Amino acid sequence: MTQLELARTGEITPEMVRVAEKEGVTPEFIRQGILDGTIVILKNIVRENVDPVAVGKGLRTKVNASIGTSGDCKDKNLELEKLRVAGEAGADTIMDLSTGGDIDGMRKLAIANTTLPLGSVPIYQTTIESIEKYGSVVEMTADDMFACIERHAADGVDFMAIHTALNLEVIKRLKSQGRVMDIVSRGGAFLTGWMLHNNQENPLYAQFDRLIEIVKKYDVVLSIGDAIRPGCIADSLDRAQVQGLIVAGEMADRARAAGVQVMIEGPGHVPLDQIQSTILLQKQLCSQVPYFVLGTLVTDVAPGYDHITSAIGGTVAAAAGADFICYVTPAEHLRLPTADDVREGVIAARIATHAADIIKGVKGAREWDLNMSRARKALDWEGQMALALDPAKARQIRAERSPNTSDVCTMCGDYCAMKVVSQYLGADIGEC
Repeated sequence: MTQLELARTGEITPEMVRVAEKEGVTPEFIRQGILDGTIVILKNIVRENVDPVAVGKGLRTKVNASIGTSGDCKDKNLELEKLRVAGEAGADTIMDLSTGGDIDGMRKLAIANTTLPLGSVPIYQTTIESIEKYGSVVEMTADDMFACIERHAADGVDFMAIHTALNLEVIKRLKSQGRVMDIVSRGGAFLTGWMLHNNQENPLYAQFDRLIEIVKKYDVVLSIGDAIRPGCIADSLDRAQVQGLIVAGEMADRARAAGVQVMIEGPGHVPLDQIQSTILLQKQLCSQVPYFVLGTLVTDVAPGYDHITSAIGGTVAAAAGADFICYVTPAEHLRLPTADDVREGVIAARIATHAADIIKGVKGAREWDLNMSRARKALDWEGQMALALDPAKARQIRAERSPNTSDVCTMCGDYCAMKVVSQYLGADIGEC
């Protein structure tokens, strides 16, 4: 049985107990959230080495880091290094988006080398294999698609992005309106080409019950992919995007009725003034299920710094109710990220989500900042390093220019405001 089906019986599962412990809430809070559809637990039934993670309302906003080989970069060891770095930097989940080399082998290696929940996008592998098998993406069959989904689930993938909300009606609306950047989702592009060439409905939409049967068998969380997401801020909240969101909400209701845990993927590129509206619209149309946003990027003109543009948008999105943020690295739009890019992306996303969690009242978020402030007041440098979101970098920067006296930094030195004021107020430096 799935976590959702067990929640309906009133059972508190070991997975519910574990994630409740990590979140500082009660197991019943988790069970009720799963029952209501506002919380999901990422944990495939067949995977033994995973530490389950809960995503949803009332919980800490989670961060996903993506890795994966490509046609140009097929080095599995490099991707394993990126996986390790992502975990050390504090990512909550990993997605393997491999499109080159030994895709099955890369996925199995990733699962074996992390205890974090792992996600995938099976349509990527289906299309690559179809090109190799048939010579063209448009020759792939529905059986190919579902067989690949089953393979990922059987390997232990905990959540899957599947573009089941893309149908011919959504494409028709896109064509009638027009866009600056059309479709930027790889999975959405592959399926759109297939649908238009074959003049057939998307099998992932038309045969949705077949999909449900697979993900339910393994208790894979269905992440309904945003195949029609805007790829630039000019395309945000257009009719095609909203139509796709309406369909996603309908599919989410069907999945939950069948006992499948579900979340919705979202944009993407969104101007700052439209982020809150985008989140509220998704929550309203999709029965409040968790929202997994890809960024969001608030401007299109900062290649090389898109981890910053996405952190700005990610903070606003999470504060408005987004539950899960996919990191963006400095390499976004430019190349496959390096391990250093991965670290920068995870840290930027964690800053964004923590800033939002303070506003959302997530347990322990504001206390973390208060403890850091007390350590700063006390000039407790070891305490500050321990509380830093990235302790290694904080230590590195402080060590690069050592102060003459160890209780201050080289910015102010002996003129440190806290040191001076504490002397005049008659308080010891160590007091808070």
